[in-house]
Amino acid sequence: MSAGQVAGSRRRRRRPTQPKSVLYDAPGPSYRRHQLMVSLVGGLIVAGVVALVTWKLASEGIFDSAKWKPFNNQKIWQNTLIPGLKLTLKAAGLSIALSIVAGVIFCAGRLSELRAVRYLFVVIVEVLRATPVLLLILFFFIAWGKTLGTLWPLVIGLTLYNGAVLSETFRAGIAAVPRGQREAAYSVGMSKSQVMRLVLIPQAVRAMLPAIISQCVVVLKDTSLGYIVSYQELIRRGRTIYEQYDNIIPTAIVLAAMYIAVNYLLSRLATFLESQQRRRGRATVDPATIEAPMESRAI
Repeated sequence: MSAGQVAGSRRRRRRPTQPKSVLYDAPGPSYRRHQLMVSLVGGLIVAGVVALVTWKLASEGIFDSAKWKPFNNQKIWQNTLIPGLKLTLKAAGLSIALSIVAGVIFCAGRLSELRAVRYLFVVIVEVLRATPVLLLILFFFIAWGKTLGTLWPLVIGLTLYNGAVLSETFRAGIAAVPRGQREAAYSVGMSKSQVMRLVLIPQAVRAMLPAIISQCVVVLKDTSLGYIVSYQELIRRGRTIYEQYDNIIPTAIVLAAMYIAVNYLLSRLATFLESQQRRRGRATVDPATIEAPMESRAI
């Protein structure tokens, strides 16, 4: 074996080095110690603030058993909190379902090939996104409150606003699908509706799912705006408790815990759906497996 071959074999046996980042250098020991100290100091400050607030509330009797006594009463849960939670979930469920439908309609309008239709939906979406949702709710309540009651002004306002937001999410998810997928589908003679329904939307759903669930959490929290139109949701029902027992902070803690529990369940639902999507793999359709229309096959 020649000297060149021996040197080459030695070079090949060397252990590969880890690639270095071209954006920044790896932090050294002194920097890591500095970051650790900053984290510890920040944690101590936060803990101190929490302890100070807790002590202040305790000194004012917020944590006395008398303040929490109403929540040991089964009648308050049956007659006030649980009905309020049901009405909150009812408004949230209707708003979420209608928001998804409205988002699909707004997205289809923005993707229309007709310029007039596309510009019309651009204006609609931008106006709805820029309008505070509280103003939308008040508008429908003041204009048609006697006919719609208190539930539907809340639902319509949440639907229009969150539908406009979701339309941009849908449009971004569809645009994120590689262009080659669309071109391959058109090349085998699929119509635009087939491309959208069988190729683009199944792939976009996987990317859009976390954002959709996050917007559902926003809708659930925004149902508390029904308080302004006297809709008997959870916050409105909770008001009767702290007005009667003068325990606004314990009541707020209990109501916040109920909202957090429901939102946590929504987050777990998102995790479950994402895991199901990963198990199925990419929800794609091979355009070659779709039969082309009769006109294209005749050609």
